[in-house]
Amino acid sequence: MPAADARVLFRGDDFAGWHALNDPIMGGRSSGQVRIHSQQGLLFDGEVVEQGGGFISARSPQFSPPLDLSSYTALHLEIAGEGRRFKLALACSDGVGGLTNLIPGGLRWVSEFATDAAGISEVLIPFDSLSASVRAQPVQSLPLGYVPRFDASRITRLQLLHSKFDDQGGLNQGFRAGPIAMQLRQISALSQSASVG
Repeated sequence: MPAADARVLFRGDDFAGWHALNDPIMGGRSSGQVRIHSQQGLLFDGEVVEQGGGFISARSPQFSPPLDLSSYTALHLEIAGEGRRFKLALACSDGVGGLTNLIPGGLRWVSEFATDAAGISEVLIPFDSLSASVRAQPVQSLPLGYVPRFDASRITRLQLLHSKFDDQGGLNQGFRAGPIAMQLRQISALSQSASVG
């Protein structure tokens, strides 16, 4: 459990508005749906098909105004993930005239993590572990020499993905096609002074 000074962002009905976004948007055949449970949080049931796409995801609505987590240094997830490896992706408002919004697919800040084969996994994702990515490919710079920088004060969306690609553009060694049943019980923001355990 996160420490008492942590900020719970999503738990139970707080996940209302999250929805499935799967690979049919790019010609794939994976399927799945999100259900929200007042006690269990976000539940995702579906089928992952590797050919033609190879990903399923649950995505938050767009935050307006952006979510300001500048007082925190990490996110803490409580997730039942069947031993699969997932990616957490964050979108940010760039503050430079919307340049990153012009990128097809959008710029995301991504971190990959493992889950236990059974039960709830507690996952800590420090903000300084996030890497810039566009369509599952890492990027170091953008047109006009703009170097992307993560801004915890301007988070506009969260997305949890199970994809055949890892956060560096290679193959996800924890990817598994077939039926999937994932539970995201809680997401909290932590500061360096907070602890998990």
